[in-house]
Amino acid sequence: MRSSLADNRPSWHNPRIVMLLLTIFLCGAAAGALTVRLTANRAPASPYWKEGGRELTLEMMRKELNLTPEQAVQIETVLDEFVLYYQNLQGQMDDFRSDGKQRITHVLTPEQRVKFEKMMTNLSARIH
Repeated sequence: MRSSLADNRPSWHNPRIVMLLLTIFLCGAAAGALTVRLTANRAPASPYWKEGGRELTLEMMRKELNLTPEQAVQIETVLDEFVLYYQNLQGQMDDFRSDGKQRITHVLTPEQRVKFEKMMTNLSARIH
């Protein structure tokens, strides 16, 4: 005989619980993506790399680590590949954030969209 307490417990198969968890997850993902996007705009890596940072970094590593010419070439290749990889990831993250924001705005009413845009503007102003 089962106790009445066990019969009243929520089930993972309950659509309400699944929808609640999914909603919480999606809100957290959207907030996280938005935060990353707004903070990523403050310190982009590529301009530094393009404006002489590459040479400064390589020269510092050559001197501080006493690199052989072969090591310097290998490290230069690794760093260039890393920057390219980072830029590709940044582009993918920007696309993901933009898609998420667009999807959120499609769910909202026109009045909510205005408030949402104001929230995003205020958040951006506080971060910068």
